[in-house]
Amino acid sequence: MFKAILIEKDENGQRVSLSELDESRLPEGDVTVRIACSTLNYKDALAITGKGPVVRRFPMVPGIDFAGVVEQSTDPFFRPGDKVVLNGWGLGEVHWGGLSELARVKGDWLIPLEPAFSFSRAMSIGTAGYTAMLCVMALERHGVRPESGEVLVTGAVGGVGSVAVAVLAKLGYEVAAVTGRVEESEYLARLGAKRILPRSDFNQQGKPLASEQWAGAIDVVGGHVLANVCASMKYRGVVAACGLAGGMAFPATVAPFILRGVTLAGIDSVMCPLDERREAWRRLAEDLDPALLDGMTQHVAIEEVIGVSEQLIAGAMRGRVVVPIANP
Repeated sequence: MFKAILIEKDENGQRVSLSELDESRLPEGDVTVRIACSTLNYKDALAITGKGPVVRRFPMVPGIDFAGVVEQSTDPFFRPGDKVVLNGWGLGEVHWGGLSELARVKGDWLIPLEPAFSFSRAMSIGTAGYTAMLCVMALERHGVRPESGEVLVTGAVGGVGSVAVAVLAKLGYEVAAVTGRVEESEYLARLGAKRILPRSDFNQQGKPLASEQWAGAIDVVGGHVLANVCASMKYRGVVAACGLAGGMAFPATVAPFILRGVTLAGIDSVMCPLDERREAWRRLAEDLDPALLDGMTQHVAIEEVIGVSEQLIAGAMRGRVVVPIANP
């Protein structure tokens, strides 16, 4: 038997509970992992609260991240005792995820835990931090350097935004942070933001083109915020877009792209190729100050996850939420 958050759905609606499950219910896979730590992400909270169509197969164990120790394996690349991390690959959507004491997955989805990270450290980064690093790498790949000019980060108090601000600042970029919670300005300044801007400056319909301000941007919000960010990019600026907290729509024009040569780079962390995943985690071990992780991380017991999910959706949490499961 093992303990897990379980989402069920029938004609009476969705139910979520912390359940005791038999190991025989685990899905197919060639590696079984004893989970040490998981996380609670915005996507997980949408799944648990039922406020977003995240889960595509029921019953489902949510949790798009986990770190732990291989318990059984028929995959030649992993042996019992190996420390591993998993992000994405449909966990918590179509395959049982990490808010559980056990997981059974495909070995192709796993990567070795970087020696620099404990299980808890790896999950304080999680998919949010790994996605933030993919965004930074995209800006670099398209030629945005510290000397190019100011870089904007939207949704800066959230998990992706917090790590993005911290990594960019450590790499020498001048960072402007956008947030709907200006009371968190001191927190953002500690992470390295030089300017804090209210989201209200960005969340209304703007002009097709605005004054050129940003050499690069990382956006987790979408909607009017992303449209206004694109409109205010410098010539040949680059926007890495990875989220839709403000909506799926993109009410923009082609003006920034055909008149200023702006690049809009989409970032997908779920199906990202293995070599890029490993590079992102390697870079996180080098380019993220571990001391800053403690200040952006909250620990929540698995028994509290269902209630905390409501707070996360309401925007009442900041940074990263780590869920300790066990100590293998």
